[in-house]
Amino acid sequence: MGTTVTERFLKYVAVDTMSEPEKENIPSTEKQKNLGAMLAEDLRAIGAEDVKMDGHGYVYGTIPATCTVKKIPVLGFIAHMDTAPACSGKDVKPRLVKNYDGGEIVMNQETGLSMGPGQYPELLNYVGNDLITTDGSTLLGADDKAGVAEIMSMAEYLLNHPEIPHGTIKIGFTPDEEVGRGADMFDVEGFGADAAYTVDGGALGELEYETFNAASAKVTVNGFSIHPGSAKGKMKNAILMAMEFQGMLPVFDNPACTQEYEGFFHLSDIKGNVECTVMDYIVRDHDMEKFKEKKAYLQKVADFMNQKYGKGTVEIDMKDSYYNMKEKLKDHMYLIDIARDAMNELGIEPVITPVRGGTDGARLSYMGLPCPNLCTGGHNYHGRFEYIPVQSMEKTVELLLKIAEKFEQKA
Repeated sequence: MGTTVTERFLKYVAVDTMSEPEKENIPSTEKQKNLGAMLAEDLRAIGAEDVKMDGHGYVYGTIPATCTVKKIPVLGFIAHMDTAPACSGKDVKPRLVKNYDGGEIVMNQETGLSMGPGQYPELLNYVGNDLITTDGSTLLGADDKAGVAEIMSMAEYLLNHPEIPHGTIKIGFTPDEEVGRGADMFDVEGFGADAAYTVDGGALGELEYETFNAASAKVTVNGFSIHPGSAKGKMKNAILMAMEFQGMLPVFDNPACTQEYEGFFHLSDIKGNVECTVMDYIVRDHDMEKFKEKKAYLQKVADFMNQKYGKGTVEIDMKDSYYNMKEKLKDHMYLIDIARDAMNELGIEPVITPVRGGTDGARLSYMGLPCPNLCTGGHNYHGRFEYIPVQSMEKTVELLLKIAEKFEQKA
């Protein structure tokens, strides 16, 4: 009997793989390679071919075709290994809540930290399921170690059942997705897939082929410090000017006030002093024109501040991160049809929604690899209230197997 998806998941979340946005090297943290080496070893152990981890921590493997009577396009499945820097991923202590009863879940007996359907009503969808939560001191890491574990379980099943007809299947595990660089060094040509799915979504049934257009903006505010006792008419407080900059952004255009196709400005980090304060923003919108308008608005605010306080007071370093993958997938909607049909056959209700974030698939689609996104089953990513139902992971493994089967039939 093979390793269960839950066993794999718990094994992988024990490895700290938090990425760091300030690091330019790939992977941004060497510890991501610890999981990469483990995954390469696991792939070899289950009989995958062409397994390797390259110098940047990307892991690749192949499940050989069992159907050789016709030419079948090569299908890929991709997940990322890193966890978000928004919350610690070190020393994760998962808790298994068996047969959830619909009440409050005490995550940590010592601190009394708990969560329940009052705050997270979707918990009521999982009454009777077994939930894996954190102990409240870290994130869980289901984003995206659930996807990693599900792909590994699918691979093991297919390799143990050569009677199942399918074409060549490629597997890829990437570093640094959470800091927007997961596709930077991905070897699309060497991967050799004609199309792929990232397994990096949320609740069971999510199916996504639209993402934000995304940019990052580092706003540096330069001030002038002087003794406060003689500061009149002289001091320029960078902290206060940074607050003024933020205050000029539309108050409702932030993540806490937006949903569905609504974009936002997100102040993700601020640090500094009177002399210099630096703010990190991410800018998001599904609509390209609105995306351009948001970037132009940031520049307009900076220009106003420079007119008010002097040239060079505010500097902006703005970079595009990825674009809406819908533009590249609209000619490959058969991938959505296959996934939706597979869900329907398994009794999973398809929920086709825009991604309020990004995936490696967005970048990869623009690099020539059409790549929509599938669910993993998890909830509340990037924080200490993250959880995932065991049954959702198991059902996602069934979904990946069904997609592989239907991809062969479609060919």
